[in-house]
Amino acid sequence: MAKQIKAVSLISGGLDSLLSTKLIIEQGIHVEGINFFTGFCVEGHTHAIRKKDKAKPKRNNALWVAEQLGIKLHIIDVIEEYKDVLLNPKHGYGQNMNPCLDCKGFMVKKALEWIKENDFDFIITGEVIGQRPMSQRKDTMPVIQRESGAGDLLVRPLCAQHLPATLPEREGWLDRDKLLDFSGRTRKPQFALAEEFGFEDYATPAGGCCFLTDKSYSVKLVDLWKHRGNREYELDDIMLLKVGRHIRPNDKYKIIVSREEGENKFLEGYKKQFTHLYISSHPGPLALIEGEISNEELKLAGQIVARYSQGRDADEVEVTAKPLNQDEIVFKVAPMPASDIPQSWYV
Repeated sequence: MAKQIKAVSLISGGLDSLLSTKLIIEQGIHVEGINFFTGFCVEGHTHAIRKKDKAKPKRNNALWVAEQLGIKLHIIDVIEEYKDVLLNPKHGYGQNMNPCLDCKGFMVKKALEWIKENDFDFIITGEVIGQRPMSQRKDTMPVIQRESGAGDLLVRPLCAQHLPATLPEREGWLDRDKLLDFSGRTRKPQFALAEEFGFEDYATPAGGCCFLTDKSYSVKLVDLWKHRGNREYELDDIMLLKVGRHIRPNDKYKIIVSREEGENKFLEGYKKQFTHLYISSHPGPLALIEGEISNEELKLAGQIVARYSQGRDADEVEVTAKPLNQDEIVFKVAPMPASDIPQSWYV
């Protein structure tokens, strides 16, 4: 009997990975998916927390894609290994803190290790020439092949006809004529192909789920590193940078103020790890204090948090604060007018 050819597809959860995988399955190849968890792509997280995002799907799109395709998905934790990619990218960053070229090379390299360990034959990605300015240019695609070590075991079905034939094509495992010639930033060909395959519900094609491509998030991450004096981070840091208003009155501490009830509930889970406070005389936000804060500064924090409570127009509000590893304290302050909070304090 002829050997069953097997491929692993990098499944991000976006439309491109859905379509590229489907194209290879259509050629009779056994395909399984692989998704590398770096910590910076936590889908459904903000949608589940924030009221304004309640209508958006609360799902892991990589799992959803695998379900649509009827394939097995392997989710692999690479949080620790990925730190070197983020902190020391050989090819630098994109517009924000996104090391896209190094990131793609890292993931293809990990996929290559996986296929060797699991007796698979080649790797699939959803890349399209010209779609992304850093990692998906014709001159950078060979860089990913070379630096990952994957070489011609890496197949890009959506734009394969613009690229040299890969080993699976030369060996006759794949029919090159059934691979595509997509290029550029337009998504119209992907939308048309999705309709042809009968896919009606899929993740927003542009932008992906990576927090690091977001300017606001990247600014908060750099601020965190600057004031800690090092570039270490943990998963909790990654998640908290996505939640609340981040206000830094000085270099010693930062206030994370929830913006709505959903964020309040989320921050409740961190109360034992941080000094925290809330306005006990009026409904309002929960706030975490990251860093070292004096009692006087705690009163200032209370004034700032009161600005976002329903007591913002009161002459005085009551604040309940719980310093880390200390007893709870209660005090009264006048809410700080919005105009008195310098814009430079907002991270």
